Amino acid sequence: MPKTKALAAASSTKKIPVKGPARKRATPAVRSASAVSRRLRQIEDKRSAILGAALGLFSRFGLHGTSIDQVAARADVSKSNLLYYFANKEELYVNVLRDLLALWLEPLRGFSAEQDPAEAIGDYIRRKLVVSRDRPDASRLFCLEMIQGAPLLRDELDRELRTLVERKSEVIRSWIEAGKLAPVDPHHLIFALWAITQHYADFGVQVQALTGHTLEDAAFFEQTVENVQRIVLQGIAPR
Repeated sequence: MPKTKALAAASSTKKIPVKGPARKRATPAVRSASAVSRRLRQIEDKRSAILGAALGLFSRFGLHGTSIDQVAARADVSKSNLLYYFANKEELYVNVLRDLLALWLEPLRGFSAEQDPAEAIGDYIRRKLVVSRDRPDASRLFCLEMIQGAPLLRDELDRELRTLVERKSEVIRSWIEAGKLAPVDPHHLIFALWAITQHYADFGVQVQALTGHTLEDAAFFEQTVENVQRIVLQGIAPR
């Protein structure tokens, strides 16, 4: 073949596409928003499963009576996977308590001076009894931590709990000053509300032994709400 024809033939030869690693580098994979969202949900679900398993064990056996291996087995995760989310048992325990504190205080956050106190306190009683019915293990663990002197929750109590109670105590004082409630110390009213509503969780076995019912019985639950509301609200009604 003449030299000029050979050159023409070479120039017209179809180029072979690049394959392998070089081609992958040319089109980097981009993770879709849905994939990221799915991964975040998986992480949160795994974390929630671990916290739920830990709550069940801590509320029965306490911090020192529960092992990381037990929590991992109950959550159906490996020990190494659990320690990816929580560095050690103490960190896991504190996170469980923080979640409980948030759950426990949520009903109190709704108090405002603009509300009718009877409606606000009546609704608070119902919501606290719902927590005692649906999360008795949470109430029992919090009670256990308090009995032990709150060694791992002291800072949380001194900050968030104290601040919230002081704010809501001012709301109660404003109701008293407006003649909507009988004179009562706000702290003692809040303590009484906590004690009476959490009794049905912390002493649930005793309640069942004496009445034959638990708060899971819908009729007994409503009876409990109505009676606790009546006892409290009649006691603090304006004279």
